[in-house]
Amino acid sequence: MIAPGIVELASRLRADGLHITIETAGTVFAELACDLMSISPKLANSTPWEREGGRWANTHERLRFQPEVLAKLVKSYPHQLKFVVTSEKDLEEIDTIQASIGALSSSIILMPEGTDRDILRQRGLWLVEICKRRGFRFSPRLHVELWGDRRGI
Repeated sequence: MIAPGIVELASRLRADGLHITIETAGTVFAELACDLMSISPKLANSTPWEREGGRWANTHERLRFQPEVLAKLVKSYPHQLKFVVTSEKDLEEIDTIQASIGALSSSIILMPEGTDRDILRQRGLWLVEICKRRGFRFSPRLHVELWGDRRGI
């Protein structure tokens, strides 16, 4: 949603009859052609306190959760909400977000956080059970399974 020209690009793609999925963190709203808004709100577990001496942590923390924007996106577009989960503690934050924006459980996808296959499998085993109990969907993180935890993949 922050890419320059995204509204115009979506309009041209729609004119060509293409399906449009927008991947966004849900911090910016724009009216545009979109068949599926794939929203990945960042949880507190994503704040980079350790990376680069915490250089971006305060900015990330301040901007990562914009409930008014999320609510507007959910009301305006067919959507899914994807969350990267590190522990069961993250579920409290997901519940708060879900309640604050009025999202249906069936629109929520949980993905295990991990840097390698073993961690993904370990977290995935308990996370998939939570998804089944709560009516959420589960998604593996195939890019991490295939290539590891590398940026730019």
